[in-house]
Amino acid sequence: MLRKRPREEAEIPTASMADIAFLLLIFFLVTTTIDVDTGILMQLPPPLDEDQKPPPIKERNMLAILVNAQGAILVENEVTLLPQVRKEVIRHVMNNGVDPRYAENSDKAIVSLKTDRATHYDSYVDVLDEIWMAYREIWDSEARKRGFDDYKSYSNQLREGQRDEIKAHIKAKISLAEPDAG
Repeated sequence: MLRKRPREEAEIPTASMADIAFLLLIFFLVTTTIDVDTGILMQLPPPLDEDQKPPPIKERNMLAILVNAQGAILVENEVTLLPQVRKEVIRHVMNNGVDPRYAENSDKAIVSLKTDRATHYDSYVDVLDEIWMAYREIWDSEARKRGFDDYKSYSNQLREGQRDEIKAHIKAKISLAEPDAG
């Protein structure tokens, strides 16, 4: 009589499974990039000495922009739409003493941006972007006067260490004022 042997059960070898899982984990950790918000890139001026007072600034040379808690933009205490901010900044910086409401010249022109503590961050960034775009338009215009297509083509032709005459002539002077306590 034939005896039946007990059947061996089929097994899946799992000894190397842990090694494979570990290698996959390392692969994904090494290759995954994590987006990091970099914030607004601005260079702050050096702090004043304790005995040094801030330089006097004529009101005429300061363009005051306020963004209130509701997101309304006030340029020199007049309600203004976002697209108008850029035009006002250009008019202020490039005035050259013509209109007494704006800066005496581009070297003395300062744009002051102040917000309310409850102002939405998006509103603040939108207004700050418009101010920077105004300066970029001014720099583009100056580059065109020198025979270039735009400021980028001008800056691309500068050799390493060569002075940027346009930005030296028209500096972006933006004052980010502290919000009022409230």
